[in-house]
This record gives sequence, C-alpha cells and structure tokens, in this order.
Amino acid sequence: MTNNFLFTSESVTEGHPDKICDNISDAFLDEFLRQDPESRVAVESLVTTDFVAVAGEVTSKANFDKKAQEELVRKTIRDIGYNHKDLMFDTESCEVVL
Repeated sequence: MTNNFLFTSESVTEGHPDKICDNISDAFLDEFLRQDPESRVAVESLVTTDFVAVAGEVTSKANFDKKAQEELVRKTIRDIGYNHKDLMFDTESCEVVL
C-alpha cells in the first residue's frame, strides 16, 4: 500500500458569490431558530448579477412569510455592502426568488 495521496482545497475571498450565499442561508437559519429552536432548516442560496434564489426544506413552527424572507435577503445583501447599481448587484433592484 502506498502512502501517496493528493490534497486539494478551495478558498474564496471576501465578496465572492459563495460568501454572499453563505450569509443569506445563515440568515435564514438564524431567523428560523430564533423563532423556533426546534426548527430543521436545509436552505441553499444562489446569486448572480442582480438575482438571488433561495430554496430548500424547512420544518418549523416559525412565522416567517415570503415578504419577511425577501426583506431578510435584501437586508443581508445590504449589510454586506451591495447597495449601489455600480456594484452590479443592487439590494433594492435585484430579483429575489424564494
């Protein structure tokens, strides 16, 4: 048996779409758990220029309707700093699909 192996890793920097997605998905998890600590949340996010999609499975007693979900997406993006059209991703005008 050989002791040779290949080690790989991936790293992304601040502002990378994966980081934005992580923040959005984490915000959903935090909100569901805040309202119902027994929540089960499996949420994924996808972003591209001026577009956000959030999908997944949730079992929860939380009261977190579509309007509140969209507001949370926009707040999360705004808090990251994407709040101007020159950045090619504007909190107020981006499309949000839930």
